[in-house]
Amino acid sequence: MNAVQQKVAVLGGGSFGTVIANIMAEKGIKVSQWMRDSIRAEEINQQHMNTRYLPDYPLSEDLWATSDIELALTEATLVFVSIPSQSFRSVVQLAKPFLKTGQMVISTTKGIEGETFSLMSEILKDELPTAKVGVLSGPNLAKEVAKHQLTATVISSDDEALRTDVQAALHQSYFRVYASSDMYGVELGGTLKNIYAIAAGLSAALGMGENTKSMLLTRSLAEMSRFAVSMGANPMTFLGLAGVGDLIVTCMSPLSRNYRVGYALGSGENLEEAVESLGEVAEGVNTIRIIKAKADELQIYMPLVSGLYEVVFNGAHVQEVVKALMMNEQSSDVEFVLPRGAI
Repeated sequence: MNAVQQKVAVLGGGSFGTVIANIMAEKGIKVSQWMRDSIRAEEINQQHMNTRYLPDYPLSEDLWATSDIELALTEATLVFVSIPSQSFRSVVQLAKPFLKTGQMVISTTKGIEGETFSLMSEILKDELPTAKVGVLSGPNLAKEVAKHQLTATVISSDDEALRTDVQAALHQSYFRVYASSDMYGVELGGTLKNIYAIAAGLSAALGMGENTKSMLLTRSLAEMSRFAVSMGANPMTFLGLAGVGDLIVTCMSPLSRNYRVGYALGSGENLEEAVESLGEVAEGVNTIRIIKAKADELQIYMPLVSGLYEVVFNGAHVQEVVKALMMNEQSSDVEFVLPRGAI
């Protein structure tokens, strides 16, 4: 189907949900953005602004928002779900009666459901067994996309038609969409990097140098891929946009929500103060706890996650944790090239 002839629904009124809805509305695609708050929906319709999440960024006059989920989903060929992980399942359940068999549904959420250790694609498959499921992930800071700065992302799915349709719907002169079939790897990359963004923000607040930043990024990538491969992902996925690309932007930019939480912690705020001052969901905080528990269960070597857990949740002093990390066993540089036993 021609992209402009489609109707697309975006579930979620946060920064990224608004940005991808706006990308398509600018192309002339009929887009319905669902959000719980009818006042904010009316703000988008009347003022063409989302002042809570994207202040000072004008939106397309063709973008239409509603708090009626049935109305948003009626006749939609593509459905994007941009809901924080803790509310993801409940919103999918709310949408379920209004979705057709074979519906194309794409998650843009980078998180894990703690109770079940389910990724968002797994929740979609669980709740919508007949749906065609995809995942959108990459180095996509919403405010930069809103400013039309050059950006690339990855659509991953087992379904070739879904990948093609999403590429057609989202492609813009400033927004390029690459395809992947490793949905689990793409989704885990987007989820795990949030943890290390908190570590990066914390280290920046403490004035650590460029050598430290470089070490943190590369060892974070090793840890991410080690965990993901143990869960069945392809390690090569982590050399792409959804792996190293997303890790770099999230760990280097003050626009990153998780980086800002880490910076606040490094500046002396406690976790509650850091999260409250952000005013948005920082998925990495909950992800630290979830990944630490799973890594312990499966005996996966993740020293950065363990150290960050002690700092964030147990109030450990950063310098003591850093000292312990530096005294850990020295292992191979590049995972999956040199076996851990052959140092």
